[in-house]
Amino acid sequence: QVQLVESGGGLVQPGGSLRLSCAASGRIYSPNTMGWYRQAPGKERELVASTTNVGATDYGDSVKGRFTASRDNAKKTMHLQMNSLKPEDTAVYYCNLQDHYTLRDYWGQGTQVTVSS
Repeated sequence: QVQLVESGGGLVQPGGSLRLSCAASGRIYSPNTMGWYRQAPGKERELVASTTNVGATDYGDSVKGRFTASRDNAKKTMHLQMNSLKPEDTAVYYCNLQDHYTLRDYWGQGTQVTVSS
């Protein structure tokens, strides 16, 4: 069983930066995709960024050029560097792992990011 634990959320002013981290435990098979999703109140969960185990990365349109995702397969970690944050980035951010070998989908508990002055 894979477990995902996020950290690094908090309150930041508009234009500021935050770095989220996700640590995975348990057996992870390849191929797989690790990603960040977010959900704001009253809105659907949306993709922020995803990275495959071979390094292919995709970003949601609203964060391109501002957010950077990275992962370390050996350490089973994934990070999300968020720059130039806007109030509309306020949401709960979730770490996700899609195991394409076992076809299982795992989620972390979420971490709150609030962008406000």
